[in-house]
Amino acid sequence: MSPSSSDLVAGQEALAPEIARRRTFAIISHPDAGKTTLTEKLLLYAGAIELAGAVRGSKTQRHAVSDWMEMEQQRGISISAAALEFELDGRHVTLLDTPGHQDFSEDTYRTLLAVDSVVMVLDAAKGVEPQTLKLFEVCRSRGLPVLTFINKLDQPARDPFELLDQIERVLGISAAPRNWPLGDGTDFRGVYDLEHNSVLLYERQARGRRTAPVVVASADSPDVAELVGEKRQQELIEAIDIITGAGTRFDRDAYRHATQTPVFFGSALNDFGVEPFLHALLTLAPSPGPRDSDVGPIEPTDANFSGFIFKIQANMNPRHRDRVAFLRICSGRLAKDMSVVNARLDTPLRMSRVYRFFGRDRETVPEAFPGDVVGVVNPGRIAIGDTLYAGKRVQFPPIPQFPSEQFAMLRPVDVRHKRFDEAIEQLAEEGLIQLFMPISGLRHPIIGVIGALQLDVVEARMSSEYGIACTLDRLPHVAARWPITPPGVELALPTSGVMQAVDRLGREVLVFESEWVMRYTFEKNPKVEFKQTM
Repeated sequence: MSPSSSDLVAGQEALAPEIARRRTFAIISHPDAGKTTLTEKLLLYAGAIELAGAVRGSKTQRHAVSDWMEMEQQRGISISAAALEFELDGRHVTLLDTPGHQDFSEDTYRTLLAVDSVVMVLDAAKGVEPQTLKLFEVCRSRGLPVLTFINKLDQPARDPFELLDQIERVLGISAAPRNWPLGDGTDFRGVYDLEHNSVLLYERQARGRRTAPVVVASADSPDVAELVGEKRQQELIEAIDIITGAGTRFDRDAYRHATQTPVFFGSALNDFGVEPFLHALLTLAPSPGPRDSDVGPIEPTDANFSGFIFKIQANMNPRHRDRVAFLRICSGRLAKDMSVVNARLDTPLRMSRVYRFFGRDRETVPEAFPGDVVGVVNPGRIAIGDTLYAGKRVQFPPIPQFPSEQFAMLRPVDVRHKRFDEAIEQLAEEGLIQLFMPISGLRHPIIGVIGALQLDVVEARMSSEYGIACTLDRLPHVAARWPITPPGVELALPTSGVMQAVDRLGREVLVFESEWVMRYTFEKNPKVEFKQTM
């Protein structure tokens, strides 16, 4: 065996224990299902924070650590995916809290490319909702294992069997309960742990404070009847009989192959069922696996470093005012001051600083391993979807950009403001907006977004982060397309209803006022290919 082969094997052996203890997962839900509250409580029980924050509340309450943007704190919604890392029970955990609102679904989609498993949060009164279904389909397409937490049992809820049936019918995945609720609403008393045959009863405490479960031996124990009443105990025993007799039994392999979701019931707000769920998550969730690339699957144990950029964020910390690129490590080891190559540009980059994150807070780390999500400073030569590697060349699949559906003209109140161009370029670099400059007519840039709430975010961030007051004039346009015109073919455009522009890379783009005008343009140009994204 040659020395180089020996070094390779030694490198793989050194990586294996670090990879085995990594758990990297995202949390998804429809808005208001309690996703960010569950995130906070998981951090609380992991010992990563001392007091859980309020998603909505008075000015005297602290905010959720994952909602660090000013607008997130004001509106009580998640706008940008947040990375939170912590250690628990010998495992290195990376939790990615994602936006639930459909206007920010592109950020969530990119985040789902960077994880190995997913926690899906459902509202016990509503079950599977539209955004839940859309995000689950992304998970299914990637083969991501999904654990389900049915939340808000402290409020009136649907029948648990009905919720399980809905998961199986609507999502097309087997649902295996791992615990069972004792009542709901004001009668909610706790959960029955099906794996350990024990009843966990809880006492309500002030929000944000941990509650210790009261454990009772089994469902038929006289203690259960005394604590919850004979009627509730009998309902529990009957439910257990149905589950163990005709219900879906948990199959770890089916979960790992994304054909079954383990289901847990609880209340994140009141801490019911959160701690057992956390430990089940760490036990069941997979460690990093292979990643597809242009040279075949890349195993995490491959000694050659590789990873990809799935997110860029400016101004996370007002003291730094820099742009951070979020890197998912797929193989090998990344060390401080290491030299890597950007596959898109075929240029070297020096990793002078490598950061780990906890919301907006960051700290430098000397090294990172497969499964880790780390930050590297972006000097303007890194874009979303870029592959970084060292040693053997590799390219991971590109990250598609969602087509814009709403458009507006953005102009500074003070036209002399020098930072305006820099600011909008950084927001475009993040993928928050698409940036177009009209070829004639309008003098100010046009921004394209998926939903109207993104326009509010742009206006707010220009003011709070860059100190630039702006005016947004919303436009009637509905779609943008990039024409790929063959040599010798002239583009035939209607006299109205379409704006000619160039994108931030100088490529020609057409912005249409209606679907009808767009279809008419397609018909008039049969030899031209019109791309939805570039």
